[in-house]
Amino acid sequence: MSKWKHQKLSELCSRIGDGLHGTPEYSDDSDIYFINGNNLKNGAIEITAATKRVSHKELENNFIPLNKNTLLISINGTLGSMAFYKNEQVMLGKSAAYLNFKSDINKFYYYYFHLDSVQAYFYNVATGSTIKNLSLKSIQDFEVPVPEKTEWEGISDVLSALDTKINLNKRINAELEAMTKTLYDYWFVQFDFPDKNGKPYKNGGGKMVWNENLKREIPEVWNDGELKDIARITMGQSPPGESYNSEGKGMVFFQGCTDFGSRFPTVRQFTTQPTRYAKNGDILLSVRAPVGTLNIANEDCCIGRGLAALNSKNNCIAYLFGVMINLKQIFDRRNVDGTTFGSITKDDLFSLKVVKPSMGILKLYHEIINPAFERQNKIELENQQLSELRDWLLPMLMNGQVKVAKLNEESYAMAAESSGEYKKR
Repeated sequence: MSKWKHQKLSELCSRIGDGLHGTPEYSDDSDIYFINGNNLKNGAIEITAATKRVSHKELENNFIPLNKNTLLISINGTLGSMAFYKNEQVMLGKSAAYLNFKSDINKFYYYYFHLDSVQAYFYNVATGSTIKNLSLKSIQDFEVPVPEKTEWEGISDVLSALDTKINLNKRINAELEAMTKTLYDYWFVQFDFPDKNGKPYKNGGGKMVWNENLKREIPEVWNDGELKDIARITMGQSPPGESYNSEGKGMVFFQGCTDFGSRFPTVRQFTTQPTRYAKNGDILLSVRAPVGTLNIANEDCCIGRGLAALNSKNNCIAYLFGVMINLKQIFDRRNVDGTTFGSITKDDLFSLKVVKPSMGILKLYHEIINPAFERQNKIELENQQLSELRDWLLPMLMNGQVKVAKLNEESYAMAAESSGEYKKR
């Protein structure tokens, strides 16, 4: 990076600014979204059900020219989150700044701004004690390296190829999750599992009987039970505080759902005095606010008081995972006045009412769903490894220790000049 020339961002951009300082007039009938820094995530503008909309007139009155080379960045509260502008119908708020680059080098700076040193710069020059604010002047005056076009294109391509694969994997897993949830609901909530003739049981006239414990009708040959009947449950217990460390000494330790990722938890700390254990493949359940959040242990680990570990007594972990997703709706309904349901006791957890299907149906469900469930695990593990590789490569590419040799959408090769080959941490 020392070989590259440096320029101020203001010299590389045709315009740098931010959005509306004030409250716009909202319109529920509009297709124009009002976004702020919290809508900028992982290179994309994230629109949620809570994102408000503004009228076309409001947009005209506060029009900001954005283009294909625009990079959006959060400058208030959470600093440094970014998104590319892709011609979305949006109006910016004051916590979203825009950098209209003169070329598509914005792809390079999206990754450059992810460097720890750059994120630290943003934080250090920001004003405010509780809510940080990054001024437009500090962005405009920020001197950044400017590689040759072939260099920044190669660096952008190799990192974006990894992100593209990660995002594709996320979409695949989202589709698999939707599929498994639909099948679970169809079989175990609507009771339209295939009967002996392959027809939907309930809709095909299968006999239903009232179950007093569940307060609903269930298939005639099914039964009711408690969660402890279908799952082995271990309640977490936090080890002594002095045993915690982040240096990898002892066993991986998860305290609660703050450690959870999209499917597997993120390793943050270890303990040399583990107390309660979860095994590789166990379901991890948060038992403190928010109750019901789920992850899967991808290694043997210690669990703290905020978690419980569950594995299936019927050797059908995919079914148990579906049961726990369904039970989460119970926890969510117990929220009071919009506040989060605080905790669930061991007795309450063990005694949660569940439907107990016939073994034949459970076995059939396992045969159908388990391959998809295992594929989700494999894909998520691959994403963790790809993310680690990307994060390792980022500073190496930026400081010249690794140079891009060749890249295409399916494969790429790299020549490492002074670094060793990548090893998983």
